[in-house]
Amino acid sequence: MTKEQQKLPLSPESFWRDSTHLPTFQNLTDDLNTDVTIIGGGITGITTAYMLTQKGYRVVLLDADRILNGTTGHTTAKITAQHDLIYDELISHIGMENARLYYEANLEALSFIKHLVQGQNISCDFEEQDAVIYTTEEASVKKMTKEHEAYQKLGIDREMIHDLPVAIDIKAGLVMKNQAQFHPLDYLKHLTETIQQRGGQIFENTAAQEIKAGDHPKVITRNGQTIMSDYVLCCTHFPFHDKKGFYFARLEPSRSYILAIKPKSPYPDGMYLSIDQPSRSLRSVMINGEKMVLVGGESHKTGQGKETMQHYQALESFAESVLGVEDIPYRWSTQDLMTLDKIPYIGPIGKGEKRILVATGFKKWGMTSSTLAAQIMTDHITNESNRYQEIFKPARFHANPSVKKAISFNTDVAKHFVEGKLEPPLGKADGLANDEGAVVSMKGKRTGAYRDQNGSLHLVDTTCTHMGCEVEWNDGERTWDCPCHGSRFSIDGDVIEGPAVLPLKKPES
Repeated sequence: MTKEQQKLPLSPESFWRDSTHLPTFQNLTDDLNTDVTIIGGGITGITTAYMLTQKGYRVVLLDADRILNGTTGHTTAKITAQHDLIYDELISHIGMENARLYYEANLEALSFIKHLVQGQNISCDFEEQDAVIYTTEEASVKKMTKEHEAYQKLGIDREMIHDLPVAIDIKAGLVMKNQAQFHPLDYLKHLTETIQQRGGQIFENTAAQEIKAGDHPKVITRNGQTIMSDYVLCCTHFPFHDKKGFYFARLEPSRSYILAIKPKSPYPDGMYLSIDQPSRSLRSVMINGEKMVLVGGESHKTGQGKETMQHYQALESFAESVLGVEDIPYRWSTQDLMTLDKIPYIGPIGKGEKRILVATGFKKWGMTSSTLAAQIMTDHITNESNRYQEIFKPARFHANPSVKKAISFNTDVAKHFVEGKLEPPLGKADGLANDEGAVVSMKGKRTGAYRDQNGSLHLVDTTCTHMGCEVEWNDGERTWDCPCHGSRFSIDGDVIEGPAVLPLKKPES
């Protein structure tokens, strides 16, 4: 496809955020005392705050930027228990009963969202849809058959298929019936309003920098305010409070990409996901009264691989071949974390710790995972039993496949740490065109440089403030991304996504 034919928007922008008028909140200026402090204003933090305020708890929710500006605001928003190929693997690694509990936990989360939407008449384009995984490769048919057998064993409502109602020639497909999709920010805007009505407090542009453990843990913000509470919940995606490095060694950041397209061919019902690589995802969405399609995929480790715009272009080519592309009003990317055993970490952040909880590692299935995380953490605080907590607790350790993957994760981190330090800069800042970024040499030092569309130069020290890896330029989002643990920074070095809590330094003048 030539550049003249490409319809990609110049700048990334999430449809969810562009189409929702979210309230704004003040930053925290005083010390506070409350029952529960929640760090992170995504779907996990907001849903948990909603549940706790409904039970009469005093809740303070902090976000380092704007609420719903992270992964939640950039999701595909499929609400489903069909998490790619997962159930055959779960049966093998954690047993039939635990695999069934994993399925039921996610199904219960879907049911919670559905009944809340219906019961409170939330206008968020909630639609029940079948979820479909498929393969176009003969070599993967056996995997699909084994997954179908796992569905049978677990009693999952299912159907094996050999054709799709879109122009993709598949070898096999597997349907999970009665799943759903929605507009996540319209849903969460309602929850946010309810939290406030119940006395919950929300603060934006308030970065938590440190947590001091104890019977009444303290959260200390970057500006020096202190919040004391009975419980602290880390709902920040990558948990920054990780004194022993448990999570840094057991979480792998991964990015993926989404186009919102106006198709030339009519799109049928259903949510579709290929199990092949590179992955492909499809679902419908209403934009300005028109039925359009979200086309997603192209997953890769954060800060690694080919230039970002090539991922968008690959999705555009795929969309053109399957549906035809009349227009592309939006493009955006997202990031999530993968755990060793593909099961999220939800619960006390460490052994013997009951007052500081964490929810992370949703493996790009955050709509159900976040909701069940909110349920588990709420039950922990209210001292109610929860039959799912043992499966998801962070302290678990399944030897197979965890040991092998832990070695792989950490070997990759070490490799990029060393390579980043040794990699020579590509050139000089003077050679950058407008709207171009690169690692350059300035006064003999590795420096991140971006020349904006007006010709102004933005310079940063490329050493990540989290653990010292070297960040790389992301041309699709105009950000500096860390290939080790997934921290992301703006053109001026401000933290966009953790675990880093401090901005990139400025080069010495």
